[in-house]
Amino acid sequence: MFIALLLSAALFAPDPAYPVLEKAYAALAAKDYDAAVSHFKSAAQLAPDRPDIYKNLAYTLLKVGDTTAARDSFERAMNLDPKDQTSALEFAFLAHETGQTRQARLTFDRLRQSGNATAQGAFDNIDKPLAEGISRWLNVLRNEPANFSAHEELARLAELRNELPLAADHYLAAWRLRPAERHLLVSLAKVHFLRNEPNSALPPLLAAARSGNPRAIEQAKGLLPNRYPYVYEFEQALALDPTNLELRRELAYLHLAMNQPAKAQREFETLLQHAPKDRAAQNQLALLKGQPVSPPDPSAAAAPIAAPKATAPPPPPPRPAAKPVPPPPATSELRTLADKSYENGFMNDALKYYSQLNEANPNDPQILLRLGWTLNQLHNDREAIRYFDRARLSSDANVAAEAQRAYDNLRPQFDTVRTSAWMLPFYSSRWKDTFAYGQFKTEIRIPGLRFLKPYASLRLIGNMRGAINRPGEVYPQYLSESAVIPGVGLATPVHKGLMAWAEAGYAMSYLTRANSQDQRRPDYRGGVSYSRGFGRLLGAKSAGIFFENHEDGVFVSRFNNSLIFYSQNRIGYTIRNIQFYWNANLTADPKRQYWANFAETGPGFRFRAPFLPPALAFSVDVVRGQYLIRNGNPNPLRFNDIRAGFWYAFSH
Repeated sequence: MFIALLLSAALFAPDPAYPVLEKAYAALAAKDYDAAVSHFKSAAQLAPDRPDIYKNLAYTLLKVGDTTAARDSFERAMNLDPKDQTSALEFAFLAHETGQTRQARLTFDRLRQSGNATAQGAFDNIDKPLAEGISRWLNVLRNEPANFSAHEELARLAELRNELPLAADHYLAAWRLRPAERHLLVSLAKVHFLRNEPNSALPPLLAAARSGNPRAIEQAKGLLPNRYPYVYEFEQALALDPTNLELRRELAYLHLAMNQPAKAQREFETLLQHAPKDRAAQNQLALLKGQPVSPPDPSAAAAPIAAPKATAPPPPPPRPAAKPVPPPPATSELRTLADKSYENGFMNDALKYYSQLNEANPNDPQILLRLGWTLNQLHNDREAIRYFDRARLSSDANVAAEAQRAYDNLRPQFDTVRTSAWMLPFYSSRWKDTFAYGQFKTEIRIPGLRFLKPYASLRLIGNMRGAINRPGEVYPQYLSESAVIPGVGLATPVHKGLMAWAEAGYAMSYLTRANSQDQRRPDYRGGVSYSRGFGRLLGAKSAGIFFENHEDGVFVSRFNNSLIFYSQNRIGYTIRNIQFYWNANLTADPKRQYWANFAETGPGFRFRAPFLPPALAFSVDVVRGQYLIRNGNPNPLRFNDIRAGFWYAFSH
């Protein structure tokens, strides 16, 4: 009995993440994406084994432009649910976009083996150029074995294609041709890590970290173990890079600290073979041999001079004496560090460097813009918008335009009042008429009211011809409501594509109707809406299959208190800003009115011009339809229609 009670408690225990997820979905519906990201992250901490939370977090991060974080969230969802091909595909595409081509290729390779056609196409698009590049550079090296660029490029392509032994060989060959390019040692170490050879990775990393090359030091810093290296590790690094003076000098002082003067003397002597004028090494070697020390030279490197006899060895792992703190880097070097940190995703480091640059030059528009993007990536939009606001005043037109777009995207989430509008004008060959539908809406955000949003609305529903007259009919047939409808309403937040709304208004027709209908009368409407899109939607950076589903149930008092159901579906293929698709639509109502019961299907295409606003999309549909109700229907049972128009929406 006790065991049964425990099992019941476990089965019916409340979901700890549910309250936080409700807040996340509410914030998402209100387009408060920063709050939604925060809530999804909190939910992930409460339920770290739920892939759906990371998936929703990833899609929300995409809305705020945090592509790198979205990629990582999709990766977490993919790892938690390896069968979820949607998360895996999203991760792979984002990995490729953010420079992780190797991981993208491996993921596409795994998915294509299960028969995924999208993954097969993406894999081919990545793998074929890599294979061709490797073959081309191998041919170059057969004729020019000492071609540095060929070795470097071949190593890079081999790493991306997961040919890791080939990559390691040619990173090493490129570095031996140009030993000063010690960032290649970091690349070599990364390949060893990918091959699961951490012991082989440490010598090149240590050589790069003690090279005096700022770029190599910065890259190696985050990959070294969180401890001081051992003597044998210094020796392995020097076997690889024997001319590395900083590395040899540090090993010599380490031997002194461990009371090993003979070994220290040997390292100082070797150092002087490569750098005979190194005054610090000369003096230290003189002390070890009991010889007089040369007079101090102001131009000599500031290195500590230790006595040859130490009192006692320190406990392992030993550490040398502290070195002087280096001066702050020059502006150009600081900018390089900032840009590299930003490009590699080290946002906290990027913020530190860009802030220092901003202090040195507060009016540099490029720095202001980068600070804004860095803070945005760190989810501090309140600070980010301040820098975008300053950068949009720049005299540099490109910087000003980019900052203005970022400012406009962030500002609505801090507004108490939000105004939006949508418009859908189109021409119908069936009715030989142009129709127009649109709505202007102002929402008010009320603190504490999470599940309902009050709004004021102005709808426009009309057509140019107004009505058509059929032979033998007393009254003309009106093709639309031909009205302007002001109203007020309430709407719920969107939750996984689902929302509900209700509205009370007053319809004012701009036509005098022949059937004596009032031109002004109350209008009550409401309903439930569900919309989801899957795959490569319009504007996606890579081509692929997509599917869109829109389901609506709408009550309209003016249509004899009718409840009308709409189902609109599109499946097709996206090529960046163009979509080719097939329509499958159904309209029905419980009262079985002939005009509200029909089905239609047919091809269509939609496109977006890159020089126009991204929310503006043009479409052309060619459909074949059939009414589902015969009784009392004056129209032909079957019909053809060509519809051409555009959709435009904006918010402020």
